[in-house]
Amino acid sequence: MRIGFGYDVHRLEAGRDLILGGVPIPFEKGIVAHSDGDVLIHALCDALLGAADLGDIGHHYPDTDPENRNIDSKRILSHTIRLVQDQGYQVANVDATLCLEKPKIGPYISRMKQVLGGIIPAEAISIKATTNEKMGFVGRGEGVAAYAAVLLTKQ
Repeated sequence: MRIGFGYDVHRLEAGRDLILGGVPIPFEKGIVAHSDGDVLIHALCDALLGAADLGDIGHHYPDTDPENRNIDSKRILSHTIRLVQDQGYQVANVDATLCLEKPKIGPYISRMKQVLGGIIPAEAISIKATTNEKMGFVGRGEGVAAYAAVLLTKQ
């Protein structure tokens, strides 16, 4: 078994798209990023890559590469799953947490699990959301963060 941990953070800005867990979420602010900025998927990819000792998302998808401009993070996740499987691992479990003050994420979690479940062949995918109790950049509504832990097992 291998355990991986991932973290990602992005700024929020008015007039941009907010996509979390592959799901577009209506809100007045969205993520500032080179890609679509889906922090949940990015944290998952880093956890998966870390568990398989394959580097990090920036190594595989550098923000200096114009081909990665506005890339759909679901494509990054699909590629990451293939890399992990090529190393002989399968995903046993995913546990992720989104951290942002607004909007409330609860109504979107089941859709996120459905979208991610179509990409990640895992026994269980858990997604939770929390606020930062109005502290720090997340608490001020300036950004969003995501944390993810994964368990890989040998196929």
